[in-house]
Amino acid sequence: MSSPLQLHLEQYEGPLDLLLDLIRKQQINIYDIPIAKITAQYLDYMQKAMELDIELSSDFVYIAATLIHIKSRLLLPKDPELEKIAPEEDPRKELVDRLIEHERFKNAAEMLQQKRVIEDAIWSNPQMAAFVAESDGPGLAVGIFDLVQTFQNVLERAKNRPLYEIGNETVSIPQMIEFLRHQLTRSRRQEKLSVTVLFERQRSRRAMICLFLAILELVKRQAVELTQGEAFGDIGLCRGPEFDPASEPAEAVASVEQEYH
Repeated sequence: MSSPLQLHLEQYEGPLDLLLDLIRKQQINIYDIPIAKITAQYLDYMQKAMELDIELSSDFVYIAATLIHIKSRLLLPKDPELEKIAPEEDPRKELVDRLIEHERFKNAAEMLQQKRVIEDAIWSNPQMAAFVAESDGPGLAVGIFDLVQTFQNVLERAKNRPLYEIGNETVSIPQMIEFLRHQLTRSRRQEKLSVTVLFERQRSRRAMICLFLAILELVKRQAVELTQGEAFGDIGLCRGPEFDPASEPAEAVASVEQEYH
């Protein structure tokens, strides 16, 4: 007798990872998602997961409902006269914004993981330091993963307090870089800004993520340094050897945003 067909189903950490994978594999423009096609593929994945007894979290069901809702809104005919008075926003926009934000955070996490591999290799074999380029970043008084842990802790606490998610919020990484440069310029040379306080002052999750990526960018440039007074204590942010209080040219600032797309 022939052996039964073995079906392998790729597993994802969450529904947004599944959606991003479907979009990227088919080279679909994320700003113009064919909802009917993606919804069918998403539901097909969920059906196969059920057949293989793969347990999916409630988030997968929520996103499935979201896709079906968006699909139904796109199928409804639009009133031309009403569109002239109050044009309706693309029903896909909120989902697209979530996917882009998720991908940025995921890319940042992958970058940190690569840095960790390099740091682990250097720690286990000091001779490896000779092969690491200077562009890989300066040595830190605080490990970069301490910063990640602080960021995760703030996000966790933020779930218990209201965040003001503004619909058309335009906060960006370059703006956060300018914000940090301004804060450090106002402070005394040796004064340290509390990273936790900076995160908690932000009014939305998007602003927190942009701030986190801005800190990483300035650390990479050696414009700021991370310090810690004691083990597991609060992380401080202070001026680095390459700190420059002057604003950057618009083109240079815009290129930073593109790096995280």
